[in-house]
Amino acid sequence: MEFDRNRYFMIGVLLFLLGIQFRMVESFVLNEASTRALAKIAKDSQLASQDFATQLYLDANPKAKKTVKPPHWLGWVLLTAGAVISLHAMVLPKPRH
Repeated sequence: MEFDRNRYFMIGVLLFLLGIQFRMVESFVLNEASTRALAKIAKDSQLASQDFATQLYLDANPKAKKTVKPPHWLGWVLLTAGAVISLHAMVLPKPRH
């Protein structure tokens, strides 16, 4: 797969929109399945454990949810990278058909 003008432009637009989203929200609350997957990756034994006692506890109590707070600068980085890549796509030669 060759990266041409259209693909660069699309990647830039997606990064730009993702940057807007990161600038507009302060935190994300993950659902239980995402929290468990993140706990397994991070090796957090309290949430990642699959033994009977942990399952019984989680079934009886409210579901565990993790809140993720992205750094403030991440939105600006994504906005800038998306804008630069999109503008760079404008100067690339048009694709041949």
